[in-house]
Amino acid sequence: MPVSCSPTKRLPHSGRMGAATKQPLTTDPLAHLDEAGRPHLLYEHLCQVGDRAHAFAERFGAGEWARLAGRWHDLGKYARDFQRIIREENGFEAHLETEEEAGPRDHSTAGALHARQVLGTQAGSLLTLAIAGHHAGLANREKLEERLERRKELLQKVLATQPPPAILEATTPALPAFLARTPRTSKEAATIARSLELWTRMLFSALCDADFLDTEEFFEPSRTQLRAVLPPLSVLREKLARYMEDLRVRATPSEVNRVRTEVLASCLHAAAQPPGAFSLTVPTGGGKTLASLAFALEHAVRHGLERVVVAIPFTSIIEQSAAVYRAALGEEAVIEHHSALDPLRETARNRLASENWDAPVVVTTTAQLFDSLFARRPGACRKLHRLARSVVVLDEAQTLPPRLLTPILDVLGTLIRDYGTSLVVCTATQPALGRTSELPDGLENVREIVPAEVRAFERLRRVRVRWPTSPEPTSHEALADELALEPDVLAIVHRRADARELCEALDRRMEDTSTSHLSALMCPRHRSEVLAGLKARKARGEPIRLVSTQLVEAGVDVDFPVVYRALGGLDSLAQAAGRCNREGRLSGLGELRVFLAPTAPPRGVPRTAMEVTRGLLAETPGLDPFHPDICRRYFRRLYAAKELDAEDIQALRAKLRFEETARRFHLVEDGWSAPVVVPWGEAAKHVARLEHAGPSRERLRALQGFTVQVKATQRDVWLARGLVRWVADTVVVLGPELTPAYDERFGLMPERVGLLDAGSLVVSE
Repeated sequence: MPVSCSPTKRLPHSGRMGAATKQPLTTDPLAHLDEAGRPHLLYEHLCQVGDRAHAFAERFGAGEWARLAGRWHDLGKYARDFQRIIREENGFEAHLETEEEAGPRDHSTAGALHARQVLGTQAGSLLTLAIAGHHAGLANREKLEERLERRKELLQKVLATQPPPAILEATTPALPAFLARTPRTSKEAATIARSLELWTRMLFSALCDADFLDTEEFFEPSRTQLRAVLPPLSVLREKLARYMEDLRVRATPSEVNRVRTEVLASCLHAAAQPPGAFSLTVPTGGGKTLASLAFALEHAVRHGLERVVVAIPFTSIIEQSAAVYRAALGEEAVIEHHSALDPLRETARNRLASENWDAPVVVTTTAQLFDSLFARRPGACRKLHRLARSVVVLDEAQTLPPRLLTPILDVLGTLIRDYGTSLVVCTATQPALGRTSELPDGLENVREIVPAEVRAFERLRRVRVRWPTSPEPTSHEALADELALEPDVLAIVHRRADARELCEALDRRMEDTSTSHLSALMCPRHRSEVLAGLKARKARGEPIRLVSTQLVEAGVDVDFPVVYRALGGLDSLAQAAGRCNREGRLSGLGELRVFLAPTAPPRGVPRTAMEVTRGLLAETPGLDPFHPDICRRYFRRLYAAKELDAEDIQALRAKLRFEETARRFHLVEDGWSAPVVVPWGEAAKHVARLEHAGPSRERLRALQGFTVQVKATQRDVWLARGLVRWVADTVVVLGPELTPAYDERFGLMPERVGLLDAGSLVVSE
């Protein structure tokens, strides 16, 4: 039974005193003191954080553990030294720990020590990590134990002030069954240890969010008021149903629309199944964006789940999907959480809800989801408890990196098994994430939502594939000769240098520069402007020749009757086919023409994927790359060829090494890249604003669209030579000598000014 803890009513905001140097009228211990001298009582803060944390963690059976974490997290503030700091310094910053062992500011260690003392070393350790890390982040277990041993005196300083018994007293709550069982094998022991790791992380999340919210309510009540009560999922389900019925009534009868209707019906029917793992395998054009949302809302309402989280790998698709969801559900029901969000379009409510995913429908990046699940900092982890009893839609799941697949699937499986989460693996090229001999740690009992008798892939076939007929590579000059014969064509190549060379070969062949170009040598705003121009020309019925790297496959909405694609992974070829006859407007089928490029794909997964495809093609000439069985064979071989836990994340998790786990787990390997701001469009205006007013969320986000990623080592060389410069210590901008290196057509070309060739310095397609 919880110990009674009835906090006094919070002082109203109108109770502020005049000057920042005035002392509070109360002598009671304080949690916070604002700059006007208004007190936030410590007893009140601990009780309210405990109650909030209990409410958050109750959904996964850890309510009483979270309540204790909330009551003890700031126990160190009872120490006289800390009370003196609060009264002398005032303001929000006074209570922050700047380091894990911050001398007199260390107010988290005492609560961790108390947890260990009251609950014992075994049970108490479940709370020590969460309490000790609520400012600095989750630590490695061994490191924290050393810290607690060194700082035992902090608890004695607290107890000397005689905190209220209602705060200190406790009985040990029961552990959930999945943590309390006795392992019979070393493998089972490791599984339980990883379950404990995620449970600790979720407990930490509930504590951090409760602490943030209670502190925010004291310092900034206007922010709390923005966290309005949102419509329940049942209301959103009905709004979506009306929206989709309106679409159906207005739609022109066609085979595409008949398939979409059947896919939707399958989703609504499958939603009645018990929570767990599902797959939604639908071809491009099959309406999976809205159908998956319909499944998620119907499933959540039927089973009492609390929200829908849609994770998408590419920001371009996120923006498209979020716009569709808002049109159906309303602006306030949906939040976007990704780095590329336009600050002029972002709302105050979106900014707040992004902090802890407190919204009915959350649309985020796959990287944001998984990097947070393996993170250690409070800001990244505070939203994680919202995943319990939620529906997670994992869109374009084939993009999950094989090197991290084992820890990703283990965490997803644990969320399903222990936290009441349902998962929808959604893609046209299903990556076979179920448990197999090639993937022994895969998901259990994955149920396909759309039955085979719908024949969606057969009925929505819009592309035929023409495979290479010669084992010899096609040169850029020979490929340019073929492309010149096509008035409306897209060519997708492996590398940035290939895109430029092919464009220049077409220039020579056509004797003009009409061919369009897309690659990561161009900043995002530059690429967006080129795409907007292409779509305008398409709308006017003008023919277009476009040469691009594979970035055009990342959700870019273009449509060509003929697409050339360098031989690569089967999933990449399927994505390329999604740019061919996309709208189904041709009288016949579009054509995907696969060619052998004169260069190899980048090392790692892209190169291995090409070899797997080559092997399948040798076994089955003319294979159908869109058939689900072929996709499963492809992914099984790809996974068998790669190390699926290349960073040894699972072993680190079993040892509760949170710091190392967070350091090693990054869904996107970009530690060796760095952005530079290039002179395109309004970049100079935004740089000037940053120089004049200093860094802010809005000003930094505004500059993201004008950056190109280069090798960090090369950027360091440019900095040392004065070719680029820091602005406000936050972004690096090309200097006057490098400004001519940015081309209006091809983007960043340092070789123009005698520097390293761009193809060897840019690290992202």
